[in-house]
Amino acid sequence: MAAPLPRGAGSITTLTRADGILRIPSRSEGIEQSATVQVELLRTVAEIERTVVCIGSHDLTLDLIADELIPHNVYLSSSHVGSLGGLLALKNHSAHIATSHLLDLETGVYNWPYIRKHIPEVTVKVFHGVMREQGFMVLKGNPKNIRGIEDLLREDVTFINRQAGAGTRVLLDYCLDKAGLDSAGIKGYQMEEYTHTSVAVAVLSGVADVGMGVLAAAKALGLDFIPVATEQYDIVIPMENVEDEKIKILLDVLRGQSFKKRVLELGGYGVERSGEEVPEP
Repeated sequence: MAAPLPRGAGSITTLTRADGILRIPSRSEGIEQSATVQVELLRTVAEIERTVVCIGSHDLTLDLIADELIPHNVYLSSSHVGSLGGLLALKNHSAHIATSHLLDLETGVYNWPYIRKHIPEVTVKVFHGVMREQGFMVLKGNPKNIRGIEDLLREDVTFINRQAGAGTRVLLDYCLDKAGLDSAGIKGYQMEEYTHTSVAVAVLSGVADVGMGVLAAAKALGLDFIPVATEQYDIVIPMENVEDEKIKILLDVLRGQSFKKRVLELGGYGVERSGEEVPEP
């Protein structure tokens, strides 16, 4: 399995997270997904064979899971492409697990309706990750006096959004629809970032006045936070991977007190059901 890592302002962070380097010829437009290629490994084969590939929605707790797995000689490689992208990665056999928090606007059920719609041919189990508080992140002191979702439509307010397919964006659209508001009136609705931390950085740097994300991201960067909703962040695992030793260890980590204690210290999370199976409704 291989998934490209995003590149930010520089390449150092990307290289420190990478397992290997795939060189694409300068005159090539890319490489087909099914192609056989040579990769220069940056880690040992033994480490790579003990790695769980996770693609989907970004959350700060993924770093804690990765850290808790290391003493068990298991490693987590995560790529953040949004919840829907994670489900499609399972369909393409591009990941061992996916992270998702997609809210079905009609039933209010998380993830299962999207699984049935987009990957019906993949038999999966869903396990509860965390409950997390989503809301609006603003500069300390809230200089634009943003109080609720209706303030996003003000002319003096610039918003920073998540990418299409992200669960956070689905939640925002749900809240807008519930309030009878049109996203076309939001300045910056088309500006996109791929992680909660990136949204928080955009607000901190003045690129935007407000963005939607988790409390932990706002807290980490010293931003004020206006609660909007509490949501369910889950892990979706194909049946063929559920009995894998690495996956079992990951689920044990989710249920462990060490992980739960560290998550609660981040702020804005609930861990009462972490690691429990979420039955199909």
